[in-house]
Amino acid sequence: MNKRFTLSLTVVLSLVLLFGEAKTIDPYKVLGVEKNAGQREIQKAFHKLSLQYHPDKNKNKGAQEKFAQINNAYEILSDEEKRKNYDLYGDEKGNPGFDAGYPGDQGGYTYFKGGGQGQSHFSFRPDEWQNMGGQGGSQSFSFSFGGPSSQNSFGFGMNDIFSNLFGGDGGRNQFGGFSGSSRSQSGFGFRSSPKSFKPINSKIFKKEIAEQGMTWLLLSYTPSLRGSHYYESIIQEVADSFQGALKVGTINCETEKSFCIELGIHPRQVPRVFVYSYKASDKGSLVEYNGDLVARNLKTFCQEHLPRFSKRIDLKHLETSSGSKEKLPRVLLLSTKKDTPVIWRVLSGLYHNRFNFNDAEVHGVSDPLVKKLGVDALPAIVGWLSNGEKHVLKAGISVKDLQSAVQDLSTLLDGFDKKNKKTASSQARKRDDPVEEQLPLLTGLNFEALCGEKNPVCIVGAFRNSKAREKLESILSEVSQKSFSRQRNAASGAGDSVTYTLLDANKQPAFLNAFEKSGFKSSDKLLLAYKPRKGKFAILKSEMTAEEVERFISSVLNGDVQFTKTRQKPVIK
Repeated sequence: MNKRFTLSLTVVLSLVLLFGEAKTIDPYKVLGVEKNAGQREIQKAFHKLSLQYHPDKNKNKGAQEKFAQINNAYEILSDEEKRKNYDLYGDEKGNPGFDAGYPGDQGGYTYFKGGGQGQSHFSFRPDEWQNMGGQGGSQSFSFSFGGPSSQNSFGFGMNDIFSNLFGGDGGRNQFGGFSGSSRSQSGFGFRSSPKSFKPINSKIFKKEIAEQGMTWLLLSYTPSLRGSHYYESIIQEVADSFQGALKVGTINCETEKSFCIELGIHPRQVPRVFVYSYKASDKGSLVEYNGDLVARNLKTFCQEHLPRFSKRIDLKHLETSSGSKEKLPRVLLLSTKKDTPVIWRVLSGLYHNRFNFNDAEVHGVSDPLVKKLGVDALPAIVGWLSNGEKHVLKAGISVKDLQSAVQDLSTLLDGFDKKNKKTASSQARKRDDPVEEQLPLLTGLNFEALCGEKNPVCIVGAFRNSKAREKLESILSEVSQKSFSRQRNAASGAGDSVTYTLLDANKQPAFLNAFEKSGFKSSDKLLLAYKPRKGKFAILKSEMTAEEVERFISSVLNGDVQFTKTRQKPVIK
């Protein structure tokens, strides 16, 4: 052992004895919690102190130092492994001895691990001990393990604690106090994302976020930005409160620079919080949260930006209410809630390309409109297939928690979607079957053949949307096959007494104006019997069912229906 090494070791051991009481600041005392405190209590204490000492809000002397201590304390106590190690050894890394900043209970000695000659160099600059748990503050010490070729430098001081806060030198292995953790991975700088925070890049964003219907809470940052633990903690609390109603991700704008530029979320002096929202339109968009970073406020912001694809309706107008995508099946939630429930908003986002969503407030199952739907318990979900067929999907829904409820109801909707596709496929096969001829659509080309004067009676089913068309076509197809009125070949010149046709009321308003001045605009579907030779007509005024339609046509053929003179001769353009 050379003379220099012996001298250095002697000085080191002397300093250890002198400063043997130096310890990492007790994280429990910093946060003001007991050693048996639960994670919720620790989290609340952290939130409260972070708000009080956050550098952006507290400009008092010592606030930054206090904020650093709060972050360090929370980093230890929020991590099960680090907390366990601290409780056992006084160090979150579980290494007793000088490296841990704790005496280590090693028979009064503290061990140094230099890694061999020429591997380690410790330097203590003036004024660096005073805040590190030691004493003094006016001397400078240098310890050298080996020759001048040493490359591993450890600086102890407040300057090092804040080095990465202001974008300082991150290339050195720096320790603030004796925590034994790099400032680039703790304190103010960002550590690796929590397990529940999904790292987001361009590929993941396009595949799992963009236009997928789920609301995401996104945190953009660079590793050198300050306040990491506070942001992470607030976002984690918000995500937990939504129980799966939204997902959380982080975007590292240092490693994903081009992606951040593409999104227009250039880094600032602090991390930025965004919500991928469907509030404004059917297409998702990033909306930045610019309010105070308080859990309550962020929760409100996130709830406002949950999907809004469900249309609130009055049950009185249920028959005529329909979405823009009328070929989709429809689902309706009946509940006593004054506003659309969160769970329904989430589902409306996840399934907005597969269903039309409605919801309605009802006061109980005794409501005649609720009874008419066949619902005997609330909340309930009623569904309509694309062909108008109604099903009570679930009544008396019991919700234990949001996440499991979303999963259960997703399974329910998936099943209904499969049923709708199966029914649609069956209908398509029937339409393609030459035996099952489709009802013709009344046009200028076939008007004379279907509703010209050579036809005694023309039965016209007028519709204003695809759902009404499907219902009319289904009923008329069934009724036209009855023996008393099997007259569907009139267009081919068979000369039958009754012909059947469909009319697009939106494209042929002049035809209906011939019967009524308003053109029956208040109805989405209409069935009329027209006698071209006499210029008279009759309207079905009862419920549009196969039985009522059959009864109406029988009455027309038997002369039991009163006909009215047309206003003018109907025409097709």
